[in-house]
Amino acid sequence: MKKQMLLVAGILSLCMVFSAHAEETVTEKIETGSNKAADAVKKTYRSAKDKTCEMVNGKMDCAAKKLKHKAQNAADKVGTKATEVKNEVTK
Repeated sequence: MKKQMLLVAGILSLCMVFSAHAEETVTEKIETGSNKAADAVKKTYRSAKDKTCEMVNGKMDCAAKKLKHKAQNAADKVGTKATEVKNEVTK
């Protein structure tokens, strides 16, 4: 978990260093929008799985799965932001 948080912090700091003010193309805007929509769907799905697991098995049995899902949500968000920054920088 600490490694993932360090990775997130490193990528975000790189984003700040390499932030560019270039215009995104229409294709890149669509890609960013679809990535963000996919992230939202995955996050909602994982949240529903967590709630269902808690109802069936109890909170203690599902704690590890819940942490895993939070890490996956963070990784998805970082991946989307990295793609967005890549699109801005590659102009």
